[in-house]
Parts: sequence; structure tokens; C-alpha cells
Amino acid sequence: MEMVIKILIGLGKPILLGIKVVLKHFGYVFLTLILMVMTGGLVWGWQRVIAGMPNIDKIYEPPSMTSKITDRNGRVLYKYYEKENRSWVNLEKIPKVMVEATLAIEDKDFYNHHGISWRGIIKAIWHNFTTRGNNNGLWGGSTITQQLAKNVFLNGEKTWVRKAREAILAIMLERKLTKDEILERYFNQVPYGGEIYGVAEAAKKFFDKDISEISVAEATFLAGLPAAPTAYLPRKGDLELGKERQKQVLNQMVTAGYLTEMEADKISREELKIIEPRIAIKAPHFVFYIRDYLKDKMGIENIGRQGLTVKTTLDLDQQLIAEKIVKNEVEKVRGLGISNGAALVLEVRTGKILAMVGSKDYFANDIDGKFNVTTALRQPGSSIKPINYLLAIQNGKTLMDMIDDSPVTYYVKGQKPYSPQNYNGKYMGRVTLKTALASSLNVPSVKLLAENGVEEMIDLGRKMGITSWDQPNRFGLSLALGSGEVKMTELSQAYSIFANLGEKAEINPIVLIENYMGETVYERINETRMVVEPKYAFLINQALADNEARTPIFGANSKLKITGKTVAVKTGTTNSLRDNWCIGWTPDLLVATWVGNNDNHPMGWVASGVSGATPIWYEIMSQALAKKGNMEWEPPMDVYKASVCGKEEYFTDGREINIKCPMLKPTGEPPVKTVN
Repeated sequence: MEMVIKILIGLGKPILLGIKVVLKHFGYVFLTLILMVMTGGLVWGWQRVIAGMPNIDKIYEPPSMTSKITDRNGRVLYKYYEKENRSWVNLEKIPKVMVEATLAIEDKDFYNHHGISWRGIIKAIWHNFTTRGNNNGLWGGSTITQQLAKNVFLNGEKTWVRKAREAILAIMLERKLTKDEILERYFNQVPYGGEIYGVAEAAKKFFDKDISEISVAEATFLAGLPAAPTAYLPRKGDLELGKERQKQVLNQMVTAGYLTEMEADKISREELKIIEPRIAIKAPHFVFYIRDYLKDKMGIENIGRQGLTVKTTLDLDQQLIAEKIVKNEVEKVRGLGISNGAALVLEVRTGKILAMVGSKDYFANDIDGKFNVTTALRQPGSSIKPINYLLAIQNGKTLMDMIDDSPVTYYVKGQKPYSPQNYNGKYMGRVTLKTALASSLNVPSVKLLAENGVEEMIDLGRKMGITSWDQPNRFGLSLALGSGEVKMTELSQAYSIFANLGEKAEINPIVLIENYMGETVYERINETRMVVEPKYAFLINQALADNEARTPIFGANSKLKITGKTVAVKTGTTNSLRDNWCIGWTPDLLVATWVGNNDNHPMGWVASGVSGATPIWYEIMSQALAKKGNMEWEPPMDVYKASVCGKEEYFTDGREINIKCPMLKPTGEPPVKTVN
């Protein structure tokens, strides 16, 4: 308002002089009429122009800016934006030639005028009048400051009201900001075509380069775009209009003294390689998982407007390997009625997600490829058993205790009789808990849960990170065989505790978040807490890493064995054949895999440890461990080896004295159990 008043005061002398002339030649009556008209015009103008002026302080508000999701090494996975794809760049990072080219074509007098260039307006009018029909392009009379005012405060309507406001705002901006501040905001606000706003995103979009890396030819091409980007951008590879505009920019640079004619001619003949437009997204399931994580876990809304750089834990190299393996292995088992697969890779000590493959192909048309299986509820089958066995040894059992792998029927009031079956339909008789766990025998697991208690297993699962078991009354003894649905992320979280010998490192896929100014708004702190006693976690690891213990079911050379590496691994297949899992871990890495069908219809056939999820797991884990030495879990202080029944096994708390030898033969008739 202060500026508007000063403008009116500045017009005072010419107005007084006009009044004297009117009085001298026409008298008071005519003067009165003139003043009435002028007053009405001022009131009308005030209402149309001044009263609707935006607040000039809005110039300090950041514009809508693109947020970037990157992997752990800063490689961009995806950009989120709403209508305007813009990244802020400081003026000092913009090449000098880009600045010179822009000043030459848009506003040569930029550093001399105060917002409006009357000389520029007159030149533009003269040029446009004298070159009509010559196809040399129209000149605009607006200064860079006026263009900034239009882009920040106004719309593109071509009316005298908008132009008047634009001029007034430009004058006000010149009093608010320095010339360099105006120029920096111009380079970050002006449109360069389509959704591209700002010179940084323009350089990335058209040349796949950082703005600091562009050539002189590329800079002069970009400088010409803001005047009419729709016209100058290439159409079906045709750059003719864009090259003509570039020549105009070069000619103006010669006129301004930035280039010689010889230099300009050489630059104009350089070939421009505009990159083909493409969907620029990597690790898509993970990218959208991050979007939801930012909103649901961190309360960050409107990510597409905030200009954040979100550095994640993802290792893009590991991700691409996992994606390829999942896709290839699912293709191999199409004949088994399997249409999809998924995988998750964790760095267990920190809870960092290294890879997330939510389906065989995010863009697959034969399935809903966009559906992320790693965060979906699926039945885990036998892969849930380690929690049940952990509860048993916490309650005083040892893995060398015997259990009957023989038929059993449970009767629960109001329910049908429940008779669990082993996967292969056979029974092994008296076996150790270690063999029962490693060989994934169903009947012993159900018998164990009957002793442990369903609610107790649910409580332990929740403690370890399975949040989906929120209605305990839904579950019965079939929970021992995976009837309680879980998410792959949850199961991986839980089993990373075994890998960490009892410590829980919460899954957190974000390393660092910076705002558009490069300021840190969030930085990850690695924290762990003990949720399982190390001695019990160690014993579970030893059982699941013992290839001999799983040989009776899976054979000595299954894909659960990685030669030369100590890996604990557990498979799982639901009785309905709707889900097949394999999840395994080392002291620093966990890989979880799944195959099945999104629509939940059964697979034709799958054999855990031979086909399905296991080959995917084997390939991912083998490649991840290929360049690493073997890592083993060090026995905690209260774990020791003792010789029992002719074998050396790990024990704790003196429990080896309770082991009874030799093993007894199984009974032939199935017992009847009543569960209250």
C-alpha cells in the first residue's frame, strides 16, 4: 500500500499542471466534470486493481515443490509432486551461461530497472509490429521481475487488470528483494513445459543432468523455453522450433556481448539429445510403502508439495537383484498354479529394509501387480512354528526333549474334532523337539501349543512384532500351523530378533529427511531393546541352522542349505496350498519370500524346500552372502555344550539332566485329547 501511495504522489505534479491548463482554457464547469470522471475512474480502478492485490509477503512462502525418495546411496527412486514438478536450486549453483542466456533473451536491463522496463516494452512493441508474419517469434515486454510476480501471485489471464497488478507487484518486489534473490526465485518458479517448473527439474527432465552439469548448448535451449514451452518442446522427436528458439537466444547473447558470432554459430550446430519421457520409478512397492510410512508413522502430509528429500535404507542394487530373481522363479513354476511371488530383505541389526519386492512385476497385467504382498495379511503356515518352540523352551523344555509325532484328535466344545496332519501324511514317532522344528512336523507343533497355551503364544508373537493378532478369541490350536494371518514385514520383524540374539531393532526404512533448503528435519537413530533372552534365541537358531535335523523331511541337499554358510531357515505351506513361505537369517541378514496367488485360490502343488518360495529365497540369500565370510552366532555366556544320548548339543540352565534316553517307539492308536 505504501508503494501505491508513493506512485500516486509521484503523479501529483503532472496532475496539478493539467488542472491549470483546463482552468485557463475551459473553466471551472468543465474542470469539475473532468475531476468527477477522474475520481470515478480512480474508484473503479481501485476496486478492480488495488483492492484485489495479493499480499506481497507471500513471496517468502516456499512454492509447491517436488519431494524425492532415494535409496541409501542417494539414487532417486521416485519423485512426488502435485501438478508442479519443482526442485529448488540456489543461484550460485546455476551455471553462469544459463544466467546470461536467460538475461539476454528475457531481460537485458534486469540489473538496471526497478521492476518495469519502459525501453523493453517499446522494443517489444516495435519488434512485434515490424516482424509480423516473419515467424521470428514474438517478444514479450515483461521484465523478469514481472514474470516472477505473475507466476507467484497471478494467473495467466490476458487482461489489463492482471497486467496492472503485475506491474505494481514487480515494483514492490524490487523494494522487497535484491536482484539476485529475484533471479533465484525466477529460476525456481518459471514453467519450462508441462509439469516441469524451475530450471533444476528442466535440466533433469530433458537432459537427465544436474543443472550444474549442463552444456552451453543445453543452457541456451532451456533459456528459450519459458516464453512458450508448449511450442518449443520437441514433438515426436522434431526439434525444429526449439532449435530456432535457441538461435534467437544465441543472437541476443551476441547482442548483449556474452558471446561472439563465431561462438554462437558453433553452439547452434551442436546436437541436442533430449531424453525420451519415461515412468521414472524404481522399487515401486517400496516407494509407496515409504509414502504411507511418512503419513501414518511420521505424520507427514502433502509430501508432493513439501520439497523433501527422503533418504531411505533401500539398497537399489540388492533390490534389482531380488526383483529379477522373483520374476524369473515365478515364471518357472507357472505350471504349479502359482502366479505371484514376493520378497523382503532386512539388515537385522538395524531393522533397515534393503529390498522389498511386493509382486513379480509391479506393472503386471495378468495379476494385480501393484498389490504389495509384503504388507498384506497372509497365512504363514509352518513358518510360524519358531515362536511356538521358543515359548516351549522359555517354559522349561529343551530342544532334546522327546515328543510323539503320532496321530491325535482334539475335541473342543462347540467345534468339529481337530486332527492335525503332517505335510507328507506320515508320522516319525518319537522325535526331539529340534527334529520336529527343523523338519517342520505339524503334529508335534500342535501338541506343543496345547501345552504352551494359545493366548501365551499370541502374547509372545505380539511382543516380537506381530501386530495382526489383535483378536485372540479368533484362534485355536491351528495357530500352531499358521492359521493366524500375518504380514511379511511383521514376521520378518519377529524373526530378526532371533538373528539379533534376542534384541529387537524396529523396522525403520528411512535414514534421513531434508527440506528443500537442505536442512535436516529427521535423522534416524538406531535403537534396540531386548525382548527375548539371548540363550533362547541362540537355541532356536541352532535348531533351524542344523541341516542334519531337517534332513528326514527335506533331504541332505535341499535349497535350504547354503554350502559354507551358517543360516537358520524355516519354510511354511498352508494346508489349503494358498501360501508358501521361506524365511531365513544370518547374524546380519534376513530374507523372507512367498509365492501364491493374489486372489487366494490354491496352488496346484508345491513342496517346501524343493519348489515355490524356497528357490527364490535360496537365490537371493546365496547372492547376498557370496562375497561375505561365514558368520556364526556366538553362544551366550549361559549356553554350553553337553553330551546327551551320544550326541553333543547346546543346553542352558542344567536342563540336560532331564533328558531321558533311549528314544521310545510311538504308539499305534491315536490318542483322544479333550481341550477345555
